[in-house]
Amino acid sequence: MPAVPWIDISMPLAAGMPSFPGDPQFANEPVRSLAQGDPYSVSALRLGSHAGTHVDPPCHFLAGGATIDEVDLGRLNGPCVVVDIPPNATSIGPTELGSLPPNPERVLFRTRNSARWRASLEFFPDYVAVSDAGAAELLRRGVRLVGVDSLSVERDTDGRFPVHHRLLGGGCLILEGLLLDGAPPGRYSLHCMPLRVRRGDGGPARAALTGL
Repeated sequence: MPAVPWIDISMPLAAGMPSFPGDPQFANEPVRSLAQGDPYSVSALRLGSHAGTHVDPPCHFLAGGATIDEVDLGRLNGPCVVVDIPPNATSIGPTELGSLPPNPERVLFRTRNSARWRASLEFFPDYVAVSDAGAAELLRRGVRLVGVDSLSVERDTDGRFPVHHRLLGGGCLILEGLLLDGAPPGRYSLHCMPLRVRRGDGGPARAALTGL
């Protein structure tokens, strides 16, 4: 059988990688090293629960919401659609959602953010994000997972985080920190496995796409 072509849409975890302002920086510190004469290599990792590509479970913003180890993996894996957002769009609202296919369960938004990540993995505050009206429209269309090529699904300006509350409160999981420059728009199968952190408020994940 021919090999299945995989498109890795995960952000590499490495020192100096981008992180959302205020979140812990990633560190990979050797504890044992073959190069130093040890019999094996092992490292200590330090990272935030929302480092790089990661899943937001309900408890990230909703008191009493499901934690990452309680999230149904079936919600994170299966058919999805990658949607191209015009490069001049500053946000993803109802107008930008006009091209969504009927009844999309999982939607990944490919914006100009992805091209910027390709040029440099440095945080930029003017990223394209989902608007509150866009979140409401996604729920109306029955979307159960939203993926974005930014470290946050929204650009909050007053500390209320309406998009997170609306999506998670409406039963829609959030997948953030995707690199979608190598994934042309179209239908795929999404493969996403967050770390099984007990009572975790976030899950760093490896995410990839294959053809249906």
